[in-house]
Amino acid sequence: MSDIEESQRQKKIGSVLQTDLVDVLQRAATEGGMRGVLISVSKVKVTVDLGVAKVYLSIFPNDKAKELLEGIKFNTPAIRHELAQRTRHQLRRMPNLEFFIDDSLEYIDQIEKSLKGKENPIKDPSILEKRKKK
Repeated sequence: MSDIEESQRQKKIGSVLQTDLVDVLQRAATEGGMRGVLISVSKVKVTVDLGVAKVYLSIFPNDKAKELLEGIKFNTPAIRHELAQRTRHQLRRMPNLEFFIDDSLEYIDQIEKSLKGKENPIKDPSILEKRKKK
């Protein structure tokens, strides 16, 4: 087996998880009384051993992101169980889930605002906050 086959498997598992996670998280937020909150799963990266899935979330409005992420992390076992039920015919083993905020849209928005303003981040890169490696 080559690395290409493994990465295809990782992508397939990530895609299956991403599709079901959107539904699970959005429904949980609505049932939890958080109407008007939009949760999108921007990407799911599965480790080579298929044991961990890193889930990157975009949450709108942005001011509720930290609060919602804490709630999601607290409820990870229940979310993982729900996913296992939904994917039992597709996955033999459910990977552990790790949740992160995907700040790429916010970062792009910040660059756009800076480009339209007086200060140009291309000429002075210190204007923009440095992105953290995850």
